[in-house]
Amino acid sequence: MFHDHPKKSLRQWVVTAVCVALCVVVLAFGAMRLYGLVTRDMSDQAATALRQAVLDAAVQCYAVEGKYPESLDVLEEEYGVQINHNRFIVTYDVFASNQLPDVTVLEK
Repeated sequence: MFHDHPKKSLRQWVVTAVCVALCVVVLAFGAMRLYGLVTRDMSDQAATALRQAVLDAAVQCYAVEGKYPESLDVLEEEYGVQINHNRFIVTYDVFASNQLPDVTVLEK
């Protein structure tokens, strides 16, 4: 059986197109926002992992040598710590050779 469908007016086509475009914009904005949140979380995790690696190497040095290293260079040269200096700023503050150093990692 054949049914005659009424034709859509130009106004109905415009309203439909605007609704579809609006949905696409909202979905794109949501995807960009989610991407930004995930990227920031990954950067935070990388900085935390680097800080923990520096502290672990310092503790290993203390166990082997009986003192914490005087500088971050010692950890990089003798204990295999790898730091991406183009991405991170690492501060390594030593108060005394028998106290755990204060380590701060910031992303550039």
